[in-house]
Amino acid sequence: MAETSTIEWTDATWNPITGCSIVSPGCTNCYAMKLAGTRLKHHPSREGLTIVPKARGAEGGTPDRDRKKSPVWNGKVRLNTDWLDQPLRWKRPRMIFVCAHGDLFHESVPDEWILDVFTVMAAAPQHTFQVLTKRGERMHDFVSRPDLLEDIYANWYTFSGSAPEVWSWPLHNVWLGCSAEDQKRYDERRYWLDHTPAAVKFWSIEPMLGPIDMKIEFVKPDWVIVGGESGDGARPMHTDWARSLRDQCASSGVPFFFKQWGEYLPVGQVLPGFGRVHGGTAVVPGRMKLHYGGTPTQPPQHLYADRGVDVAATPDGALTFGVGKKAAGRLLDGVEHNGMPEAAR
Repeated sequence: MAETSTIEWTDATWNPITGCSIVSPGCTNCYAMKLAGTRLKHHPSREGLTIVPKARGAEGGTPDRDRKKSPVWNGKVRLNTDWLDQPLRWKRPRMIFVCAHGDLFHESVPDEWILDVFTVMAAAPQHTFQVLTKRGERMHDFVSRPDLLEDIYANWYTFSGSAPEVWSWPLHNVWLGCSAEDQKRYDERRYWLDHTPAAVKFWSIEPMLGPIDMKIEFVKPDWVIVGGESGDGARPMHTDWARSLRDQCASSGVPFFFKQWGEYLPVGQVLPGFGRVHGGTAVVPGRMKLHYGGTPTQPPQHLYADRGVDVAATPDGALTFGVGKKAAGRLLDGVEHNGMPEAAR
């Protein structure tokens, strides 16, 4: 059965490889990492892939026994052989996010496993596969191998039992992308994606933790996804960060997809179903109720007054309200952005 997905820019997830390790600040609150260490920690595909760090007191003193620690990836990876040929059994064409609970190009993943994944993707041309990595250098080196297509041909019979047939190279149905959360990580990974052969090259700027100048005028990607962080410990996203990437994409004709605000909705943005948020009033220290809507003749209304709303500020002090991912929605300045690459239209 297909693993349908609630991720806004895909239809299903395929997890032939699970497991990862933290490589940059965007990994800190990884939903897949938390899931692997909690609800799925005894599932055969996730068991033993996370650890719970020991709590430490101030300055390395005695452990704080009351402090809860979240599970983190331990660097181990797993090939889920039962799931490897899933896409070959899915007849209805769909967008498939590859390794949503890991990184296909993680340093611990053997080349043979990556080759198996690419072979299945080649043998399932009815689907479009979306691969995201934070390890752009390894992706570039693997995909640029001059003998890769020959290796795929040699491996083909293992999965399809029929003659190999590839109509184009790079594979027309494989999109390759990098994720980045801030300018530093974008600059570190940009060269590798720019020089990676792929039918579609895209960026996932999620969670967005700072402003980014993509320098789109030099090498234009085929797609840009932007989103804020959700879940426990989420960090807020500034409105101007998202606006800037929207405008950079618009000026260069790059499809722009705004995935979500995440946990926090900034002042001035539209709360779906209510209206534009003007501000808040403290209920108790650190907790607020929101004021929204209103007209020149009617005062704004308020909501969540019964339990209050978390408040957080971006690094430059802009105010945001913690209403949760579902309530915050995905309207940027009142508009839903669903841009997709030309290949998907």
